[in-house]
Amino acid sequence: MPEPSQASGAKADTVARTLLVALFVSLLCSSLVASAAILLKPRQVENAIVEMRRNILEVAGLWAPDAEVDALFESIEPRVVDLETGAYADDMDPESYDPVEAAKDPTQSVEIPSGIDVAKLGRRAKHARLYLVRRDGELSKIILPISGYGLWSTLYGFLALEADGNTVSDITFYAHGETPGLGDFIVKPAWRELWRGKRAFDDSGALELRVVKGRVSADDPLADYHVDGVSGATLTGNGVSNIIEYWLGDHGYGRFLDKIRTGGGS
Repeated sequence: MPEPSQASGAKADTVARTLLVALFVSLLCSSLVASAAILLKPRQVENAIVEMRRNILEVAGLWAPDAEVDALFESIEPRVVDLETGAYADDMDPESYDPVEAAKDPTQSVEIPSGIDVAKLGRRAKHARLYLVRRDGELSKIILPISGYGLWSTLYGFLALEADGNTVSDITFYAHGETPGLGDFIVKPAWRELWRGKRAFDDSGALELRVVKGRVSADDPLADYHVDGVSGATLTGNGVSNIIEYWLGDHGYGRFLDKIRTGGGS
């Protein structure tokens, strides 16, 4: 029978070896995971770009499931716009400019005054990247990235306007965390269809486009500007209205759209 000191030493040696093996396995697994992440990152970035382009093509009415995304996207012209002036920033490369990252940089972004921050964004980039669709050299549609808070989450999407900078062609939200079966009505084709042909601004230039509670009445004098809400999801609908109010307002794309409507931004 081994002496107590010998048994204790053997036990300690076994524990040490077990810990060393566990440490080695942990380090090996960590290295494999890190290597996989590094190797897969270019593919993930590429997939994210393809998915974003697909969303832009879809809201532009150009998406075809059996076609190559990159080939279809050749008809889309990305541009960078200075939101302060509404003019194109021709010295900035739209392919490399990232407004999401720019919004995090105090030198490239502005704080949104609380009185007009209805979309609850906090800050936004000084410049925006938007997308133009041209046919036979003429402006056909304008695709505007939009974002803002709904009920439970920040909504990210695109609003497509016709060449007049006023008539809605389509709207889509590609990322959100709203309640399944209620707030997710914002991605339903039937609800998106309600937006088509609506107008954003009235004849005086006032922004009237919004989601209302319940159905839009046929005798509503603002029926051309109002979109049906969904029962039980009023706050999500309000969030969409707030997003439209901010991004089509003067602190968003308002000055750019003014130029489009007056012929100065084509």
